[in-house]
Amino acid sequence: MRVLFVEPPKQFWFIMGEYLSPPLGILTLASYLESHNDNIDIEVVDCQADELGWEGLEKRIASFQPDVVAPSGLGTSSAFPVLRTVELAKKVDPAISTVVGGQHFTALANESLEAHSNIDIVVRGEGEQTLAELMNALEEKRPPANVRGLSFRHEGRIIHNSDRPLISDLDSLPFPGYHYVKEHMKEYHFALMADTPYAIIEGSRGCHHDCSYCSQWRFWKNHHRAKSPRRIADELEYLHTEYESEFIWLADDNFAVGERASDLCDEIIERGLADDVTWFFQARPDDIVHSRDLLPKMRRAGNVWMLVGLDGPNSRTLETFRRKGISRSNSKEAVDLLRRNGIFSQGMFIIGERSDSHESIGALRDYADWLDPDIATFMTLTPFPGTEIYETAKGNGWIEDTNWSNYDMIHAIMPTEHLTREEVQEELYECYRFFFGKWKRRYQGFFSDNPITRRTYQFLARQAILTGLKSLF
Repeated sequence: MRVLFVEPPKQFWFIMGEYLSPPLGILTLASYLESHNDNIDIEVVDCQADELGWEGLEKRIASFQPDVVAPSGLGTSSAFPVLRTVELAKKVDPAISTVVGGQHFTALANESLEAHSNIDIVVRGEGEQTLAELMNALEEKRPPANVRGLSFRHEGRIIHNSDRPLISDLDSLPFPGYHYVKEHMKEYHFALMADTPYAIIEGSRGCHHDCSYCSQWRFWKNHHRAKSPRRIADELEYLHTEYESEFIWLADDNFAVGERASDLCDEIIERGLADDVTWFFQARPDDIVHSRDLLPKMRRAGNVWMLVGLDGPNSRTLETFRRKGISRSNSKEAVDLLRRNGIFSQGMFIIGERSDSHESIGALRDYADWLDPDIATFMTLTPFPGTEIYETAKGNGWIEDTNWSNYDMIHAIMPTEHLTREEVQEELYECYRFFFGKWKRRYQGFFSDNPITRRTYQFLARQAILTGLKSLF
Protein backbone atom coordinates (compact mmCIF):
# COMPACT_ATOMS: atom_id res chain seq x y z
CA MET A 1 0.00 0.00 0.00
CA ARG A 2 1.42 3.35 -1.09
CA VAL A 3 0.02 6.55 0.45
CA LEU A 4 0.83 10.04 -0.80
CA PHE A 5 0.08 12.97 1.50
CA VAL A 6 -0.03 16.29 -0.36
CA GLU A 7 0.23 19.92 0.69
CA PRO A 8 -1.24 21.38 -2.52
CA PRO A 9 -0.10 24.51 -4.35
CA LYS A 10 -1.94 27.46 -2.87
CA GLN A 11 -1.75 31.18 -2.32
CA PHE A 12 -0.26 32.57 0.87
CA TRP A 13 -2.30 34.76 3.22
CA PHE A 14 -0.57 38.01 2.30
CA ILE A 15 -1.94 39.88 5.29
CA MET A 16 0.63 38.06 7.47
CA GLY A 17 3.53 38.82 5.16
CA GLU A 18 5.86 36.26 3.61
CA TYR A 19 6.04 32.83 5.26
CA LEU A 20 6.42 29.11 4.66
CA SER A 21 4.85 26.76 7.20
CA PRO A 22 5.47 23.06 7.72
CA PRO A 23 2.32 21.03 6.82
CA LEU A 24 1.68 19.94 10.41
CA GLY A 25 -1.67 18.23 9.78
CA ILE A 26 -0.49 15.71 7.22
CA LEU A 27 2.83 15.24 9.05
CA THR A 28 0.84 14.24 12.13
CA LEU A 29 -1.30 11.81 10.13
CA ALA A 30 1.71 10.36 8.30
CA SER A 31 3.56 9.72 11.55
CA TYR A 32 0.60 7.98 13.18
CA LEU A 33 0.00 5.86 10.09
CA GLU A 34 3.68 4.94 9.97
CA SER A 35 3.62 3.79 13.60
CA HIS A 36 0.43 1.72 13.26
CA ASN A 37 0.65 0.16 9.79
CA ASP A 38 3.78 -1.82 8.94
CA ASN A 39 3.02 -2.47 5.27
CA ILE A 40 2.55 1.09 4.07
CA ASP A 41 4.97 3.13 1.97
CA ILE A 42 4.42 6.81 2.78
CA GLU A 43 5.56 9.96 1.00
CA VAL A 44 4.77 13.61 1.81
CA VAL A 45 4.83 16.25 -0.93
CA ASP A 46 4.93 19.88 0.21
CA CYS A 47 4.28 21.77 -3.01
CA GLN A 48 5.13 25.13 -1.40
CA ALA A 49 8.52 24.02 -0.14
CA ASP A 50 9.25 22.00 -3.29
CA GLU A 51 8.12 24.93 -5.47
CA LEU A 52 5.78 22.63 -7.38
CA GLY A 53 2.88 23.88 -9.45
CA TRP A 54 0.00 21.71 -10.60
CA GLU A 55 1.93 20.22 -13.49
CA GLY A 56 4.80 19.32 -11.17
CA LEU A 57 2.40 17.75 -8.66
CA GLU A 58 0.84 15.65 -11.39
CA LYS A 59 4.27 14.30 -12.28
CA ARG A 60 5.01 13.50 -8.62
CA ILE A 61 1.75 11.58 -8.32
CA ALA A 62 2.52 9.64 -11.49
CA SER A 63 6.07 8.93 -10.32
CA PHE A 64 5.09 7.64 -6.86
CA GLN A 65 2.16 5.57 -8.18
CA PRO A 66 0.14 5.78 -4.96
CA ASP A 67 -2.82 3.65 -4.00
CA VAL A 68 -4.15 6.53 -1.88
CA VAL A 69 -3.82 10.32 -2.22
CA ALA A 70 -4.68 12.43 0.85
CA PRO A 71 -4.35 16.21 0.41
CA SER A 72 -4.06 18.64 3.31
CA GLY A 73 -7.27 20.62 3.77
CA LEU A 74 -7.45 22.25 7.18
CA GLY A 75 -9.62 25.27 6.36
CA THR A 76 -12.33 26.32 3.94
CA SER A 77 -10.03 28.56 1.88
CA SER A 78 -8.01 25.42 1.01
CA ALA A 79 -11.03 23.52 -0.32
CA PHE A 80 -10.39 24.23 -4.00
CA PRO A 81 -6.71 23.18 -3.90
CA VAL A 82 -7.87 19.94 -2.26
CA LEU A 83 -10.47 19.38 -4.97
CA ARG A 84 -7.94 20.05 -7.71
CA THR A 85 -5.51 17.61 -6.09
CA VAL A 86 -8.01 14.75 -6.05
CA GLU A 87 -8.96 15.61 -9.63
CA LEU A 88 -5.29 15.31 -10.63
CA ALA A 89 -4.99 12.00 -8.80
CA LYS A 90 -7.94 10.55 -10.70
CA LYS A 91 -6.50 11.90 -13.96
CA VAL A 92 -3.23 10.06 -13.28
CA ASP A 93 -5.01 6.85 -12.31
CA PRO A 94 -8.78 6.51 -11.73
CA ALA A 95 -8.06 3.56 -9.41
CA ILE A 96 -6.36 5.82 -6.84
CA SER A 97 -8.47 6.20 -3.69
CA THR A 98 -8.82 9.86 -2.75
CA VAL A 99 -9.28 10.77 0.92
CA VAL A 100 -10.06 14.25 2.25
CA GLY A 101 -10.60 15.59 5.76
CA GLY A 102 -10.31 18.63 7.98
CA GLN A 103 -12.87 21.10 9.27
CA HIS A 104 -14.42 22.09 5.93
CA PHE A 105 -14.99 18.60 4.60
CA THR A 106 -16.12 17.34 8.00
CA ALA A 107 -18.82 20.02 8.14
CA LEU A 108 -19.83 19.45 4.50
CA ALA A 109 -19.18 15.72 4.14
CA ASN A 110 -22.47 14.87 2.46
CA GLU A 111 -22.50 17.93 0.21
CA SER A 112 -18.89 17.33 -0.85
CA LEU A 113 -19.48 13.69 -1.79
CA GLU A 114 -22.63 14.65 -3.72
CA ALA A 115 -20.96 17.48 -5.64
CA HIS A 116 -17.48 16.07 -6.30
CA SER A 117 -17.17 12.62 -7.85
CA ASN A 118 -13.36 12.70 -7.49
CA ILE A 119 -13.68 12.46 -3.70
CA ASP A 120 -13.95 8.84 -2.64
CA ILE A 121 -13.82 9.13 1.15
CA VAL A 122 -14.20 11.87 3.77
CA VAL A 123 -12.51 11.42 7.14
CA ARG A 124 -14.66 13.33 9.60
CA GLY A 125 -13.18 14.87 12.72
CA GLU A 126 -9.99 13.60 14.35
CA GLY A 127 -8.16 11.67 11.70
CA GLU A 128 -5.36 9.52 13.10
CA GLN A 129 -7.19 6.37 14.17
CA THR A 130 -9.78 6.64 11.41
CA LEU A 131 -7.15 6.88 8.69
CA ALA A 132 -5.14 3.95 10.08
CA GLU A 133 -8.23 1.71 10.15
CA LEU A 134 -9.24 2.89 6.68
CA MET A 135 -5.85 1.91 5.26
CA ASN A 136 -6.25 -1.57 6.71
CA ALA A 137 -9.66 -1.89 5.06
CA LEU A 138 -8.36 -0.69 1.70
CA GLU A 139 -5.36 -3.00 1.89
CA GLU A 140 -7.67 -5.94 2.55
CA LYS A 141 -9.99 -4.73 -0.26
CA ARG A 142 -13.09 -4.61 1.94
CA PRO A 143 -15.67 -1.82 2.31
CA PRO A 144 -14.88 0.35 5.33
CA ALA A 145 -18.35 -0.17 6.79
CA ASN A 146 -17.08 -0.60 10.34
CA VAL A 147 -14.59 2.29 10.38
CA ARG A 148 -16.03 5.01 12.58
CA GLY A 149 -15.64 8.62 11.42
CA LEU A 150 -15.95 7.94 7.67
CA SER A 151 -18.29 9.14 4.96
CA PHE A 152 -18.08 7.42 1.56
CA ARG A 153 -20.01 6.07 -1.41
CA HIS A 154 -21.14 2.47 -1.59
CA GLU A 155 -23.36 0.96 -4.30
CA GLY A 156 -24.58 4.36 -5.40
CA ARG A 157 -25.40 5.63 -1.91
CA ILE A 158 -23.54 7.95 0.45
CA ILE A 159 -22.81 6.24 3.76
CA HIS A 160 -22.01 8.10 6.98
CA ASN A 161 -20.52 5.81 9.58
CA SER A 162 -20.93 6.70 13.25
CA ASP A 163 -18.67 9.34 14.79
CA ARG A 164 -15.38 8.32 16.32
CA PRO A 165 -14.64 9.06 20.00
CA LEU A 166 -11.78 11.48 20.55
CA ILE A 167 -8.33 10.26 21.51
CA SER A 168 -8.15 10.50 25.28
CA ASP A 169 -4.37 10.87 25.68
CA LEU A 170 -2.66 13.20 23.21
CA ASP A 171 0.73 12.43 24.77
CA SER A 172 0.38 8.94 23.28
CA LEU A 173 0.62 10.33 19.74
CA PRO A 174 4.02 10.05 18.06
CA PHE A 175 5.85 13.22 17.09
CA PRO A 176 4.68 14.55 13.71
CA GLY A 177 6.66 13.12 10.79
CA TYR A 178 9.14 15.95 10.38
CA HIS A 179 11.52 13.45 8.76
CA TYR A 180 9.28 13.40 5.69
CA VAL A 181 10.20 17.04 5.02
CA LYS A 182 13.61 17.11 6.69
CA GLU A 183 15.23 18.77 3.67
CA HIS A 184 12.93 21.78 4.19
CA MET A 185 12.94 22.14 7.96
CA LYS A 186 15.49 24.97 7.92
CA GLU A 187 13.54 26.70 5.14
CA TYR A 188 10.25 26.99 7.03
CA HIS A 189 9.94 30.55 8.28
CA PHE A 190 7.55 33.34 9.29
CA ALA A 191 9.18 36.58 8.13
CA LEU A 192 6.82 38.93 9.98
CA MET A 193 7.70 37.45 13.35
CA ALA A 194 11.26 36.18 13.10
CA ASP A 195 14.11 35.56 10.69
CA THR A 196 14.98 32.10 12.07
CA PRO A 197 13.74 28.57 11.17
CA TYR A 198 10.10 28.16 12.17
CA ALA A 199 8.02 25.16 13.23
CA ILE A 200 4.61 24.43 14.74
CA ILE A 201 3.65 22.44 17.84
CA GLU A 202 0.08 21.41 18.58
CA GLY A 203 -0.16 21.78 22.35
CA SER A 204 -3.85 20.96 22.66
CA ARG A 205 -7.01 20.32 20.69
CA GLY A 206 -10.29 22.13 21.21
CA CYS A 207 -11.26 25.07 23.39
CA HIS A 208 -13.18 25.74 26.59
CA HIS A 209 -15.17 28.48 24.83
CA ASP A 210 -17.88 28.35 22.15
CA CYS A 211 -17.52 31.51 20.04
CA SER A 212 -20.20 31.56 17.35
CA TYR A 213 -17.78 32.39 14.50
CA CYS A 214 -15.32 29.59 15.31
CA SER A 215 -15.43 26.16 13.67
CA GLN A 216 -12.76 24.68 15.95
CA TRP A 217 -14.78 24.00 19.07
CA ARG A 218 -17.47 22.17 17.10
CA PHE A 219 -14.88 20.19 15.14
CA TRP A 220 -13.42 19.01 18.46
CA LYS A 221 -16.94 18.40 19.85
CA ASN A 222 -16.74 21.19 22.44
CA HIS A 223 -14.06 19.24 24.28
CA HIS A 224 -10.59 20.44 25.26
CA ARG A 225 -7.63 18.05 25.56
CA ALA A 226 -4.07 19.11 26.24
CA LYS A 227 -0.64 17.58 25.88
CA SER A 228 1.41 17.69 29.04
CA PRO A 229 4.00 20.45 29.46
CA ARG A 230 6.70 17.77 29.42
CA ARG A 231 5.49 16.40 26.09
CA ILE A 232 5.36 19.89 24.55
CA ALA A 233 8.87 20.63 25.81
CA ASP A 234 10.08 17.28 24.45
CA GLU A 235 8.81 18.18 21.00
CA LEU A 236 10.23 21.69 21.19
CA GLU A 237 13.62 20.31 22.22
CA TYR A 238 13.52 17.72 19.44
CA LEU A 239 12.73 20.35 16.81
CA HIS A 240 15.58 22.54 18.00
CA THR A 241 18.13 19.74 18.40
CA GLU A 242 17.36 17.75 15.25
CA TYR A 243 16.25 20.49 12.85
CA GLU A 244 17.58 23.74 14.35
CA SER A 245 14.11 25.25 14.63
CA GLU A 246 14.31 28.43 16.69
CA PHE A 247 10.85 30.00 16.47
CA ILE A 248 7.81 27.94 17.48
CA TRP A 249 4.09 28.52 17.15
CA LEU A 250 2.08 26.75 19.84
CA ALA A 251 -0.97 26.32 17.66
CA ASP A 252 -3.56 25.86 20.40
CA ASP A 253 -6.97 27.35 19.67
CA ASN A 254 -6.66 29.12 23.01
CA PHE A 255 -3.50 28.69 25.07
CA ALA A 256 -5.05 29.33 28.49
CA VAL A 257 -2.33 31.07 30.46
CA GLY A 258 -2.11 29.47 33.89
CA GLU A 259 -0.55 26.53 35.74
CA ARG A 260 0.02 24.54 32.54
CA ALA A 261 1.89 27.48 30.98
CA SER A 262 3.93 27.89 34.15
CA ASP A 263 4.94 24.23 34.07
CA LEU A 264 5.91 24.53 30.40
CA CYS A 265 8.09 27.54 31.19
CA ASP A 266 9.82 25.54 33.93
CA GLU A 267 10.51 22.70 31.48
CA ILE A 268 11.97 25.08 28.88
CA ILE A 269 14.15 26.93 31.40
CA GLU A 270 15.39 23.76 33.09
CA ARG A 271 16.43 22.29 29.72
CA GLY A 272 18.44 25.39 28.87
CA LEU A 273 16.31 26.20 25.83
CA ALA A 274 15.11 29.66 26.85
CA ASP A 275 18.02 31.47 25.21
CA ASP A 276 17.84 29.43 21.99
CA VAL A 277 14.14 29.08 21.18
CA THR A 278 11.37 31.70 21.15
CA TRP A 279 7.69 30.97 20.85
CA PHE A 280 4.26 32.53 20.43
CA PHE A 281 0.61 31.55 20.83
CA GLN A 282 -2.96 32.83 20.83
CA ALA A 283 -4.65 33.93 24.07
CA ARG A 284 -7.65 35.78 25.46
CA PRO A 285 -7.16 39.10 27.24
CA ASP A 286 -8.98 37.93 30.38
CA ASP A 287 -6.62 34.95 30.68
CA ILE A 288 -3.63 37.28 30.36
CA VAL A 289 -4.93 39.57 33.08
CA HIS A 290 -5.70 36.69 35.43
CA SER A 291 -2.14 35.38 34.99
CA ARG A 292 -0.30 38.71 35.18
CA ASP A 293 2.20 37.35 37.74
CA LEU A 294 3.26 34.61 35.32
CA LEU A 295 4.21 36.92 32.45
CA PRO A 296 7.80 37.65 33.61
CA LYS A 297 8.53 33.92 33.75
CA MET A 298 6.98 33.41 30.31
CA ARG A 299 9.22 36.08 28.84
CA ARG A 300 12.29 34.48 30.47
CA ALA A 301 11.26 31.15 28.95
CA GLY A 302 11.23 32.61 25.44
CA ASN A 303 7.62 33.71 24.93
CA VAL A 304 8.08 36.84 22.84
CA TRP A 305 4.75 37.21 20.98
CA MET A 306 1.03 36.78 21.68
CA LEU A 307 -1.94 36.92 19.34
CA VAL A 308 -4.74 38.40 21.43
CA GLY A 309 -8.41 38.39 20.43
CA LEU A 310 -9.45 41.93 21.34
CA ASP A 311 -12.73 42.06 19.38
CA GLY A 312 -14.35 45.49 19.79
CA PRO A 313 -16.36 47.85 21.99
CA ASN A 314 -19.80 46.97 20.59
CA SER A 315 -21.76 45.02 23.23
CA ARG A 316 -24.13 43.54 20.63
CA THR A 317 -21.18 42.19 18.66
CA LEU A 318 -19.65 40.60 21.77
CA GLU A 319 -23.02 39.06 22.62
CA THR A 320 -23.48 37.72 19.08
CA PHE A 321 -19.97 36.27 19.09
CA ARG A 322 -20.52 34.87 22.63
CA ARG A 323 -17.27 36.43 23.78
CA LYS A 324 -18.05 36.21 27.48
CA GLY A 325 -15.42 37.68 29.79
CA ILE A 326 -13.99 40.14 27.22
CA SER A 327 -14.22 43.82 28.21
CA ARG A 328 -12.63 47.16 27.47
CA SER A 329 -10.83 47.17 30.79
CA ASN A 330 -9.24 43.72 30.64
CA SER A 331 -8.35 44.15 26.96
CA LYS A 332 -6.49 47.38 27.71
CA GLU A 333 -4.84 45.88 30.77
CA ALA A 334 -3.75 42.82 28.80
CA VAL A 335 -2.04 44.94 26.12
CA ASP A 336 -0.32 47.09 28.75
CA LEU A 337 0.83 44.04 30.73
CA LEU A 338 2.37 42.44 27.66
CA ARG A 339 4.20 45.64 26.77
CA ARG A 340 5.59 46.05 30.30
CA ASN A 341 6.90 42.48 30.17
CA GLY A 342 8.53 42.83 26.74
CA ILE A 343 6.03 40.51 25.01
CA PHE A 344 4.90 41.68 21.58
CA SER A 345 1.11 41.96 21.25
CA GLN A 346 -0.75 41.33 18.00
CA GLY A 347 -4.34 42.44 18.46
CA MET A 348 -7.02 40.63 16.45
CA PHE A 349 -10.23 42.46 15.50
CA ILE A 350 -13.30 41.36 13.50
CA ILE A 351 -15.56 43.61 11.43
CA GLY A 352 -18.72 42.77 9.50
CA GLU A 353 -21.05 41.57 12.26
CA ARG A 354 -24.68 41.89 11.15
CA SER A 355 -25.29 45.14 13.06
CA ASP A 356 -22.09 46.83 11.84
CA SER A 357 -22.27 50.25 10.21
CA HIS A 358 -19.75 52.89 9.14
CA GLU A 359 -20.11 54.38 12.60
CA SER A 360 -19.60 51.14 14.54
CA ILE A 361 -16.54 50.16 12.51
CA GLY A 362 -15.19 53.67 12.95
CA ALA A 363 -15.65 53.19 16.70
CA LEU A 364 -13.73 49.90 16.45
CA ARG A 365 -10.85 51.70 14.71
CA ASP A 366 -10.74 54.26 17.52
CA TYR A 367 -10.90 51.42 20.04
CA ALA A 368 -7.95 49.62 18.42
CA ASP A 369 -6.00 52.87 18.38
CA TRP A 370 -6.75 53.39 22.09
CA LEU A 371 -5.79 49.84 23.04
CA ASP A 372 -2.57 50.35 21.06
CA PRO A 373 -1.35 46.75 20.56
CA ASP A 374 2.06 46.56 18.90
CA ILE A 375 0.34 45.64 15.64
CA ALA A 376 -3.28 45.02 14.73
CA THR A 377 -4.82 42.46 12.40
CA PHE A 378 -8.34 43.24 11.20
CA MET A 379 -10.49 40.50 9.66
CA THR A 380 -13.93 40.24 8.14
CA LEU A 381 -16.52 38.03 9.79
CA THR A 382 -16.41 34.87 7.68
CA PRO A 383 -19.21 32.27 7.77
CA PHE A 384 -17.10 29.11 7.87
CA PRO A 385 -19.06 25.87 7.37
CA GLY A 386 -19.45 24.20 10.73
CA THR A 387 -20.10 27.45 12.61
CA GLU A 388 -23.33 28.90 13.95
CA ILE A 389 -22.62 32.04 11.95
CA TYR A 390 -22.66 29.95 8.76
CA GLU A 391 -25.95 28.28 9.62
CA THR A 392 -27.60 31.59 10.47
CA ALA A 393 -26.21 33.39 7.41
CA LYS A 394 -27.12 30.57 5.03
CA GLY A 395 -30.61 30.27 6.48
CA ASN A 396 -31.21 34.00 6.06
CA GLY A 397 -29.68 34.28 2.59
CA TRP A 398 -26.89 36.65 3.68
CA ILE A 399 -24.04 34.82 1.94
CA GLU A 400 -23.20 36.54 -1.37
CA ASP A 401 -19.84 34.92 -2.14
CA THR A 402 -19.68 31.13 -2.43
CA ASN A 403 -16.10 30.97 -3.71
CA TRP A 404 -14.40 28.96 -0.95
CA SER A 405 -11.02 30.46 -1.85
CA ASN A 406 -12.29 33.81 -0.56
CA TYR A 407 -13.12 32.42 2.88
CA ASP A 408 -9.82 33.73 4.21
CA MET A 409 -11.08 36.48 6.56
CA ILE A 410 -9.88 39.29 4.30
CA HIS A 411 -12.58 38.98 1.64
CA ALA A 412 -16.02 40.25 2.65
CA ILE A 413 -18.46 37.36 2.16
CA MET A 414 -21.72 38.97 3.26
CA PRO A 415 -23.24 42.40 3.88
CA THR A 416 -24.51 43.79 7.17
CA GLU A 417 -27.81 45.46 7.99
CA HIS A 418 -26.25 48.81 7.06
CA LEU A 419 -23.38 48.03 4.67
CA THR A 420 -23.07 46.32 1.33
CA ARG A 421 -20.43 43.63 0.96
CA GLU A 422 -18.31 46.08 -1.03
CA GLU A 423 -18.57 48.63 1.78
CA VAL A 424 -17.46 46.04 4.34
CA GLN A 425 -14.44 45.37 2.13
CA GLU A 426 -13.63 49.08 1.96
CA GLU A 427 -13.96 49.39 5.72
CA LEU A 428 -11.38 46.63 6.18
CA TYR A 429 -8.92 48.62 4.10
CA GLU A 430 -9.69 51.74 6.14
CA CYS A 431 -8.99 49.85 9.37
CA TYR A 432 -5.46 49.03 8.25
CA ARG A 433 -4.87 52.47 6.75
CA PHE A 434 -6.03 54.17 9.95
CA PHE A 435 -3.98 52.00 12.33
CA PHE A 436 -0.72 51.79 10.40
CA GLY A 437 -0.99 55.16 8.69
CA LYS A 438 -0.26 57.12 11.85
CA TRP A 439 3.25 58.56 11.77
CA LYS A 440 3.55 58.47 15.56
CA ARG A 441 2.92 54.70 15.62
CA ARG A 442 5.35 54.13 12.76
CA TYR A 443 8.03 56.23 14.43
CA GLN A 444 7.60 54.47 17.77
CA GLY A 445 7.70 51.11 16.03
CA PHE A 446 10.86 51.88 14.06
CA PHE A 447 12.71 53.13 17.14
CA SER A 448 11.18 50.92 19.84
CA ASP A 449 13.34 49.58 22.66
CA ASN A 450 11.88 46.14 21.87
CA PRO A 451 13.97 44.59 19.05
CA ILE A 452 10.98 42.50 17.92
CA THR A 453 8.89 45.64 17.50
CA ARG A 454 11.67 47.33 15.52
CA ARG A 455 12.17 44.46 13.08
CA THR A 456 8.41 43.94 12.69
CA TYR A 457 7.77 47.55 11.69
CA GLN A 458 10.76 47.49 9.36
CA PHE A 459 9.33 44.34 7.77
CA LEU A 460 5.86 45.87 7.45
CA ALA A 461 7.36 48.92 5.75
CA ARG A 462 8.66 46.63 3.01
CA GLN A 463 5.33 44.86 2.48
CA ALA A 464 2.56 46.03 0.19
CA ILE A 465 -0.27 44.99 2.50
CA LEU A 466 -2.38 48.09 1.91
CA THR A 467 -1.91 47.74 -1.84
CA GLY A 468 -3.04 44.12 -1.63
CA LEU A 469 -6.12 45.05 0.38
CA LYS A 470 -6.97 47.89 -2.00
CA SER A 471 -6.99 45.42 -4.89
CA LEU A 472 -9.81 43.41 -3.26
CA PHE A 473 -12.45 46.03 -4.13
